[in-house]
This record gives sequence, C-alpha cells and structure tokens, in this order.
Amino acid sequence: MRSSKNSISLTLAEIARQVGATLEGDAQTQISGVAPIERAVSGQISFVANSKYSRFIEITTASALVLPPGVPCSRIPVLRHLNPYLTFARIIDIFYPEQRRVPPGIHPSSLVDPDASVDSTAGIGPIVHIGAGTTIGSESQILASAYVGCDVHIGARCLIYPGVQILDGTTIGNNVILHPGAVIGSDGFGFARSDRGMHKIKQVGWVEIQDDVEIGANTTVDRGALGPTIIGAGTKIDNLVQIAHNVEIGRNCIIVSQVGISGSTKLGDGVVLAGQVGVVGHIELGNGVSVGAQSGVNKSIPSGESWFGSPAREIHESARIIAVQDRLPQLRKRLRQLEKKLGITPEDSGE
Repeated sequence: MRSSKNSISLTLAEIARQVGATLEGDAQTQISGVAPIERAVSGQISFVANSKYSRFIEITTASALVLPPGVPCSRIPVLRHLNPYLTFARIIDIFYPEQRRVPPGIHPSSLVDPDASVDSTAGIGPIVHIGAGTTIGSESQILASAYVGCDVHIGARCLIYPGVQILDGTTIGNNVILHPGAVIGSDGFGFARSDRGMHKIKQVGWVEIQDDVEIGANTTVDRGALGPTIIGAGTKIDNLVQIAHNVEIGRNCIIVSQVGISGSTKLGDGVVLAGQVGVVGHIELGNGVSVGAQSGVNKSIPSGESWFGSPAREIHESARIIAVQDRLPQLRKRLRQLEKKLGITPEDSGE
C-alpha cells in the first residue's frame, strides 16, 4: 500500500540531479517530505506554479521551494525549472514510490476460470472473479471484489482498484489504472420503438482501452453497439464520467468530472473537456479542442478551437454574448425610457 508517511531523506543536490532542476542555495539541505506551500514545515519541500500562491514565498516555513525562472526567493534554497508543477510531481514520486497492493499470485478466495490465463507475476486480490478466456498480463494487480468477465485482455502493469467491473470482450492495454467503481463494457443505451414499446438493440461491440489510460471512480464506458468504443493512449478520465457506445476518444485527452459524451462521437488527440460538459452524439471534436465547464456541445468543432457556453460557441463569441446578457437589465431600462418618450405602451411592445 502507498503510505502517507515515508522514511526517505535526501539532500537538495540529490533531488535536483534526479529531476533535472537547477539548484540555488545550500545543496546539503535535507528534505524528508513534500507539502503544500501554505502548510509546509522544516524538512519539507513545496512549489509555486500558480502566481496566486506567490504570496506564500516570503512566509513559508518549508526548507526549499520549486520555482520557475525569474520568481524571486532569497530566504531559502530553490530548485528552478520551467515546469515546476511537473518537477514537483516527480519529487513526489521520489518520496512516495509505487508499491504493490497485492503480492503475485491468486488469493484463495478468488474465482478464476480454468480457461483464464494469469501471468505468474500478476496479483489477484480477495474475492475477485475472472471469467473464461481472459488473460491478465505481467505485474498487473487486480484488487479486492473486482469483476473481470470472459474474453477480457488486460495488459502489463495495470492497476484495477476494488469494485471495478470489466465486462466481456474488453481489451485493456499496458499501464492502465481503473479506479474504484468504474464500469467498463456495460451495454450502450440503444432502443428502437415498436408497437409493443421500446425494443432493446443488442450491444454486441466491445471496449478498447489503450496504453497509459487512467479512468476515475464510478466512471462508465459503454461497449459499442457494433464495433468498439475506444479510449486513446495517454487519455485521463476523471470520476463520474459517462462515455456512451461507439465513442472514440483520441490520445492524451483530458475528460473532467461529470462529462457526458453521447454515442458515436469522435474526439481527436489532446481534447480537453472541463467539468459537466455535455456532448451530443454523432459529431467530431478536432485535435486540441478545449471546451469550458458546463458547456453543451451540439455540433462539431474544428481542430484547435476553444468553445464555451450552452449551447457552446467559439469562446470569444460566447464571451461577447455573455457580456450583453449581463447588461440586459440596464438595456431593458433604457428601452423602456425610449418607449415612454415615443409614447409606446407595454401592450404595444408586446410585454
């Protein structure tokens, strides 16, 4: 298990060498932990990547800081890097290295079909179900109470947290993390009207999750109706996201909490959808598209554009509309004054 405590202590010189940062100040300063800048104490290192936290630089009790070039600090030693956030993340990795959650082997309380193949270096925790025809790759870990259906392929070094449900036919690449309660491969929402009501359309596709994907807690990814639902390599999906059937998400996308993407929509590489964005089905978002929080996307967006609003529009256009909306009470008052001068009654103007 990963602990909130660690027994590692390193000098700043050793840390700087490992993360590729430039050291300013006492190279022999001992660091034994990390913390937010407003809470850090002696022996800990912190960082500033956002200017709103710069006010803490002169009052922090941390022993050292990670800062971008040009940000002044003369009180304590500094590690300089163009990307302080990434550098600090790498420092966290040093002090809190990954550890196995379950040892290699299969826990005696788990049910593994004789026709499944589990690599000898993989770890299967308690009360796990693994169906026929499924393969589990090297060093992967499946924690307590997870369900893995039939004909599932899980690659190497994957981490499947407790309560995850991976249904039949799903393919998962290497280095994938699935957080508690994620459901991968459930039926897509497909029905046809009939004289007897709604007729269920069988969902006979599958889900493909490529390498280095992380999927948050209680997120659902539906299987394709026909063919796959695809999550591209390097994509990170937050908690409580709904990915519908036959959606295709490109590489290195960021999908934030409570996003819903309707069926057969395609996202290019590097797309960012902020919290609570809703996307209709059968449209395309090009490479590098960014959509602001709580936006409703009802049409395709060209590559490289940023949109916002409900309905979503190009962000500058949306900003102009919002500016006008904010002035509506004032504009209405002015309009009523003009109508009064012209002798127009509310009934004449349709109010």
